[in-house]
Amino acid sequence: MKTYSPFKSGKVRELYDIGDSLIMVCTDRISAFDEILKEPIPEKGAVLNKMSKFWFDFTKDIVPNHMISIDTKDMPEFFQQPQFEGRSMKAQKLTMLPVECIVRGYITGSGWESYQKTGKVCGIELPSGLQECAQLPEPIFTPSTKAPVGEHDQNISMAEGAVWLDKFFPGKGAEYMEKLSQLTLALYKKCAAYAKERGILIADTKFEFGLDDKGQFVLGDEILTPDNSRFWPAKGYQPGQGQPSYDKQFVRDYLKAHPTDILPKDIVGKTIGKYKEAYELLTGKAFA
Repeated sequence: MKTYSPFKSGKVRELYDIGDSLIMVCTDRISAFDEILKEPIPEKGAVLNKMSKFWFDFTKDIVPNHMISIDTKDMPEFFQQPQFEGRSMKAQKLTMLPVECIVRGYITGSGWESYQKTGKVCGIELPSGLQECAQLPEPIFTPSTKAPVGEHDQNISMAEGAVWLDKFFPGKGAEYMEKLSQLTLALYKKCAAYAKERGILIADTKFEFGLDDKGQFVLGDEILTPDNSRFWPAKGYQPGQGQPSYDKQFVRDYLKAHPTDILPKDIVGKTIGKYKEAYELLTGKAFA
């Protein structure tokens, strides 16, 4: 049996090159404040993998995505081992665009902090008098640079994004930023409307895109998981205060109150419980 080693290890995923495509493996690692914590969250990788599959299928009418299969039978024999089962995705190779496509439908987190100081979020002027966690009149696109592991992403305006992308794709920066904005907002609006019907408010999220060998935009990485999104229960939603969540914010809040890089067992258990509940609400299926 041919063996494989990851050519790239991210905060959560490990990437394997199998020649004509990639295998993305979702680990149980969890990061917060750009740091990988020592304590993993058992089953987390499988939840993220299955949730991404659900959303990739749901959004393929808006933009193609890189998913080929999450069935290990469609992968080399090496990946047909227990440690890869349920958490692996065979994916199309792309030239990734170095931009985090962040979209905000509600004002919270760093956006709320910025708004309190300046009335703006990432340079975008917002109406006065908004409360914490209020829904915005329209979702806003607030991109950032895609930084390597261990470094911090930097918020960028559309103009700054055009200059940034021109470094990698000369003469294409402005065109690509406009396309990223259009796709990001279209994806968010469709998915947020669906999630609300299922009892979840998507406060914000991020997408990543790449180009295929024909130069077409393709959605990659992960999509709308509790690791890269803020999911709030629709029931009991009340602006003017922080919201309970189904996502990684639960871990961030714990770490703010108890600085550590090792999560206690009860926090680990509650975290995976929230992830599974989000999956089941959104997909309508029990997590197996």
